[in-house]
Amino acid sequence: MNIFITGSTGFLGGEILVYLAKRKEVDKVYCLVRAKTQNDADKRIRKVFTVHDDAFDPKRVFAVPGDLADENLAGVLANHPGLFHVNVIIHSAANTSFGRIYDSQVEQINMLGLKRVLAWAQTLTSLQLFEYIGTATICGSDISNRVIYESESPNLAAKHLVKYTYTKMMGEIALSEYLPQKKILVARPSIIMGDSRDVLARSSVILWALAVSNLVRLVPVNPDVPLDIISVDYAAKAISDLLFVKRRHSVYHVSAGTASKTSPLLLGKTIEPYFPNKPPITFIEPRMISDMKFWSKGKLSPESELHKYKEHLDYWKKSLGEPFALRILFAGWEPYLHFVNLGHVFDNERLTQDLPIGPPAPAHEYIKKCIPFIKEIDVFAGALDP
Repeated sequence: MNIFITGSTGFLGGEILVYLAKRKEVDKVYCLVRAKTQNDADKRIRKVFTVHDDAFDPKRVFAVPGDLADENLAGVLANHPGLFHVNVIIHSAANTSFGRIYDSQVEQINMLGLKRVLAWAQTLTSLQLFEYIGTATICGSDISNRVIYESESPNLAAKHLVKYTYTKMMGEIALSEYLPQKKILVARPSIIMGDSRDVLARSSVILWALAVSNLVRLVPVNPDVPLDIISVDYAAKAISDLLFVKRRHSVYHVSAGTASKTSPLLLGKTIEPYFPNKPPITFIEPRMISDMKFWSKGKLSPESELHKYKEHLDYWKKSLGEPFALRILFAGWEPYLHFVNLGHVFDNERLTQDLPIGPPAPAHEYIKKCIPFIKEIDVFAGALDP
């Protein structure tokens, strides 16, 4: 099996690449890498394997310089001599930013970039499968506080909190415009956060939001709302293993499901003891987001309920320096808060029936292994590119 993968230097894509490189069924893996030269592309791919000291075989893993933003990408790939015999394409690349200032970039990469890869895929006579890594959150914000099934998406009527989920939905729809259904596989991970192994995660994606909650300690979400979170190693294994089993479906949720869901309260209780000398992690009504913003502007009303949390307000003055620092954090933190309050849980029965993988470890159990990484996260830098 010869595989072509996009996003191989990213958080999830990097783990997928390393996992596939260990499979005996895989002959060669070609990795699209955003780089100006072949040498630069090679260096970036080697770095993927050095993160966790994984073995790198230059005779099986190859970097392919290219850019999803390049209008001529399909032609570049079609003219690459090593790609003529690709059997499987895994499209893992995506701009995952929630910030509205990045909406045009998100659309460029997640929709137009995908279509460029699909246009090339159409020309491959040896192509057997195109695996698209979507997201379970394409279900939108209309649905809340219940279990969601694969058959409910994509739904063009769904309302989206951020451009990212909209583009991933439209990406799914675009697949059938280019390829026959029998060649399409869609894997929809839920929220991917951290690593359940005794290693540092490749990225602070999502962990950043938890780090902010840990810093602020006054969190405007329902503490008992269900959260569907999985580790990146579980996601990578499931997404990769789907290539090697008899599949009864073309769309799978890669998720925690009802068996392994967590909650803000469980996560908070787990991480709180590792950060002493701070106020307790306290959950307040989501409607109080506006009052927190007023505090950050120095305009909090004397009648505000927020004054009940004097310990936290005093702590903010000490730890944040200036009130506007909280305002900066909200730029990236707020979309995550809204997602949490939706209470999504994604059914994973298809996955656990077709794969001998079992349910993932609940996030409140494995998150202890991520504490060293959480301590190192620069929350203010992350707020600028959530």
